[in-house]
Amino acid sequence: MKKTLLTFLIAFMALNLFAQKNKVKIETEYGTIVVMLYDNTPKNTANMVKLAKEHYYDSTLFHRCIPEFVIQGGDPKSKHAKPGEALGEGGLGYTVPAEINDSDYHKRGALGVARDNTPDKSGSACQFYIVVGKKFTDADLDKIAAKTGRKFSASQREMYKTVGGTPHLDGNYTVFGEVLEGMDVVDKIAAQPRDRKDRPNTDVSMTVKLVKKKKRFLFF
Repeated sequence: MKKTLLTFLIAFMALNLFAQKNKVKIETEYGTIVVMLYDNTPKNTANMVKLAKEHYYDSTLFHRCIPEFVIQGGDPKSKHAKPGEALGEGGLGYTVPAEINDSDYHKRGALGVARDNTPDKSGSACQFYIVVGKKFTDADLDKIAAKTGRKFSASQREMYKTVGGTPHLDGNYTVFGEVLEGMDVVDKIAAQPRDRKDRPNTDVSMTVKLVKKKKRFLFF
């Protein structure tokens, strides 16, 4: 009986380990960024999967790049933007409902949904950002918590102190994925010389593709 239960538990854990989440790869001239999309944000994940399948993001730009903060892209107007043209207000005519929760937060490498002042916190259908972030102290986090009323768990505090992120965005923007590979590429993009509106002086274009799921075989 114990052997059967142990085998079941091992199989269950292995299946969870090998369960494939949706992944996309963002290709740029600086390298490739591989991003895992979360299962617990199904509406925002499905939206990005749909746009990736349609090759929507191809030739869009990372138009807002700020060291120790974020890199942001996906504005449809960026595909044919002139040098120095202000970007960031383009959209697809709809928003995606907010899927904000306590487990998904703005640690370094988090993938978030850009938005304007939507009262329901719904986000852009196409514009996204990747957190570059910086490290925070407990005192910093205490100040943010006092100002926002949002509590940080012990694990979140540790992440913000040792790895970094943008904790002041928590609770206001949907986080729906995280970078698995290519944070060095994100850092390179964030470090590019930029104008007063934080648009890189040299365009940083992208293509976004789905990562094909690999079949896994388990043997016991």
